[in-house]
Amino acid sequence: MSETRIVLGIEYDGSGFSGWQSQTHRRSVQATLEQALSKVANHPVTVICAGRTDARVHALGQVVHFDTSSERSTDAWLLGGNSNLPDDIRITWIKHAAYGFHARYSAVARFYRYIISNRPVKSALRHKQETWCYQPLDAEKMHQAAQYLIGHHDFSSFRAQGCQSKSPMRAMYFIDVYRDNDNVIIDISANAFLHHMVRNIAGVLIDIGTGKQSLAWIPYLLEVKDRRRAGITAPPEGLYLAAVFYPEHFGIAKHAVFDKLPADAQRFD
Repeated sequence: MSETRIVLGIEYDGSGFSGWQSQTHRRSVQATLEQALSKVANHPVTVICAGRTDARVHALGQVVHFDTSSERSTDAWLLGGNSNLPDDIRITWIKHAAYGFHARYSAVARFYRYIISNRPVKSALRHKQETWCYQPLDAEKMHQAAQYLIGHHDFSSFRAQGCQSKSPMRAMYFIDVYRDNDNVIIDISANAFLHHMVRNIAGVLIDIGTGKQSLAWIPYLLEVKDRRRAGITAPPEGLYLAAVFYPEHFGIAKHAVFDKLPADAQRFD
């Protein structure tokens, strides 16, 4: 029997998970989703995601695909999948994949959002969904510094020590830092991200926002290509995989933020 590829969007609160990837004796997003979909398919299902997330990192627009020999309507996959999922994961949309679609390798860009609660007291309600910084942050200064990161760079100073990527080169499409009441938000998009890259960038920008470092620190870090010269890795709680962008012929709805992408944005292999 031939197989059909199904693509779906999911959101999850990562605070109760050890990360995306299945792990022995630890709760993961991947294993939880596979168990739910396998019940609907009536056979084991393996899912592939657009971007793996670490422990306590969230997703608003993760994209996933899986192959199945079972014939089900999209409503059956959606309703059946969600009925078997815990409250901290939800399938938000589902469709049959266009020919050649791959959740990871077909993606042109990823969009992450990092949320910093910038007030004297940590929130009792949102402490698992945002990072807290009690020192006043200069969001405008953070935004100015972040613009040095736009373009094609060697991001060695912003990759985790154990990062397994073959190359530190990435194309940064845009990065915006702005204040929304008590929150400072970092919106960032690139063709792909190194391990801990967004959190390491956030850590550097927080130090600039509090006045510990100057705007010139970022061009210096790009120049030295040395993770040890950079600052802390910001906590995972404030990080969200917000959206993934694919070429139009795959028929995946485009988040409005991707209107900022350059015309020559290319898929990362």
